[in-house]
Amino acid sequence: MSGALKEVRNRIKSVQSTQQITKAMKMVSAAKLRRAQDAITQMRPYAKKLSEVLSNIVSNSDGDVNMALATERPVEKAMIIVVTSDRGLCGGYNSNLIKLAKATIAEKYPSQHAKGNVTILPIGKKAFEYFTKNGYKVVDQYWDILHGLSFDKVQAAAKYAMEAFANKEIDAVELIYSEFKNAATQRFVAEQFLPVQKVGKVSGQKNADFIFEPSKEILIAELMPKILNTQLFKATLDGTASEHGARMTAMDKASDNANELLKSLKISYNRARQAAITTELTEIVSGAAALQG
Repeated sequence: MSGALKEVRNRIKSVQSTQQITKAMKMVSAAKLRRAQDAITQMRPYAKKLSEVLSNIVSNSDGDVNMALATERPVEKAMIIVVTSDRGLCGGYNSNLIKLAKATIAEKYPSQHAKGNVTILPIGKKAFEYFTKNGYKVVDQYWDILHGLSFDKVQAAAKYAMEAFANKEIDAVELIYSEFKNAATQRFVAEQFLPVQKVGKVSGQKNADFIFEPSKEILIAELMPKILNTQLFKATLDGTASEHGARMTAMDKASDNANELLKSLKISYNRARQAAITTELTEIVSGAAALQG
């Protein structure tokens, strides 16, 4: 019986150690979430307005300006930008993003994928590892930019996609990321990054007539890349906040599960201990009775 008691005691110690780790990880993620949440909350209105301006400019141009990044053409080659995290232990966050990326390929680019004409541009170690391991064509230059995330690092990835599209090496670019709602809720999004969509194709936007100063050509050449850089940066900030929210929630649930397991183990330990005491008492009484007899 002492062996059984020792085994239960060891399990209790193990669960308590794990619970300390999950509680610490929850606290760390909660602190990081606050900063990430502030960053995306401040960025979102700015990025949204820039996106609306870009769509309006594209819609008002009517072919009178050369817009390489807004030119629609038959899609022979596609690129999927997938924003995941570098680390795990955040519930289904990464697996849901990868699942959405695969569903987008299956739905929109099945023939291109069959020909090997779909390229993955991963941002985050989890996406890089998964798509590399599973034989996809992967751009391996930007997967680690979340470590010390900055606008310049994201801009380099966006520039790569824009140059590939402008040079007709790629005919469409999709962006897969998680939109942060709150600590417990993320919305997994697949949206068109290139070519730039016109207002009529973007829900909830109305066409507006702009007066351009300086000329439309100069503005488009300057604005379009900057706005697309901002859109990708917003997606990475959304993803970072979503990751910390998902990890905080996952670690909170893990701590609760550890509590339940500890209760069950302590009941088992007490039962085993009582059984051991009863057995010892029975042996003592039996021994005393034998001596008296």
